[in-house]
Amino acid sequence: MERTTAMEAAMTQVELGGSARELARQVLIHGPISRADLGRRLGLSPASLTRLSKPFLDRGLFVEAPDLVQGATGRPARPLDVRADARRFVGVKLSGDAAHAVLTDLRATAVAREERALDRHDPRAVVDVIGDLVETLLAVEGPDLPSVSGLGVSVGGNVADQRVVTRAPFLGWRDVALADLLEARLGLPVDVENDVTALTTAEQWFGPARGRDAFAVVTVGAGVGYGLVMHDRVVTTPDTGLGLGGHLPLDPSGPLCVDGHRGCSTAMLSIPSICAQVGIAFGREIGYDEVIELAAARHPLARSVTDAAGRSLGRMMGYIANLAMVDAIVLSGEGVGLWSVAGDTALAALAADRDPEASEVVVHVDDTGFDPWARGAAAVAIQGALARLRLPA
Repeated sequence: MERTTAMEAAMTQVELGGSARELARQVLIHGPISRADLGRRLGLSPASLTRLSKPFLDRGLFVEAPDLVQGATGRPARPLDVRADARRFVGVKLSGDAAHAVLTDLRATAVAREERALDRHDPRAVVDVIGDLVETLLAVEGPDLPSVSGLGVSVGGNVADQRVVTRAPFLGWRDVALADLLEARLGLPVDVENDVTALTTAEQWFGPARGRDAFAVVTVGAGVGYGLVMHDRVVTTPDTGLGLGGHLPLDPSGPLCVDGHRGCSTAMLSIPSICAQVGIAFGREIGYDEVIELAAARHPLARSVTDAAGRSLGRMMGYIANLAMVDAIVLSGEGVGLWSVAGDTALAALAADRDPEASEVVVHVDDTGFDPWARGAAAVAIQGALARLRLPA
């Protein structure tokens, strides 16, 4: 039997263990973070923390941030942070009519953006659009930049094992092995996730609620979505992606949704429903931007619809705050313009549904468009890459 050389032994690779993966996740989300804080969060001794972080430092994935003075002794602390330029990723958010893509660094900061229309929804056509987006973004690469390490795709629907889109109503998909199709097309590792889950990940990493151990996300757009972070974890279940937050009963006198629920969150808050209600009143089709403009001008017909939507939004946030026991909610989505004309109404309804002595619920409005959705898809790819990472033994 051949002897193993020293070089071969040094090149032996081992799967990243659970503690190391969690260490990397904490540094990604919370870095720069002190070793003392990491030790408390992970329940690790200083020696274990040093042992686990050394391979990341050796490979250039972590860096030691500038010294901070720690405690009364004035002892310097060297916080850990990720080296953001060590890896690059692509994130793609699929909607019913477009694909939005970003090229990011290891912290999911966008360095380039592209968008393509989705004229067809058959999976092969969508894969071609995503492939064109990725190849366009890859052209941003230069000789001194790291190659792309993975692709994340987020879709409105249910996803199994970050591989198969089991249901995507806006695309008309059932059981589409999207990750396999894209990996065959691009030769990159691919992770697929529900879009609201990916967005919630993005909000946890770099959104206005960053640093909170618990908060909720409500999205308003073509549909209504709900995400939750609890104990510093994005909450997912096998039913994530079914849009269960879209059918909360909010107004017993409201219109019907397509599934026959009267006054549910979809009926009261989604863009198609709001436009349909105002359009019926005007006797013509009307776009969402025009609805918001009319409401801002205090047109009575438009205002009655947006006020009802604002009250329903406040009630939905009240349900979430009361039942999930969170005191911060991020409002996002392409329909977030509703807040500009109905935010005060929503906050009044939220307060009315809370105990007077309960903590104030802070509402953060993220009106940055599709960028956080695509960056969230990239964040999913970054997490997937960490799970697959192999370090020297």
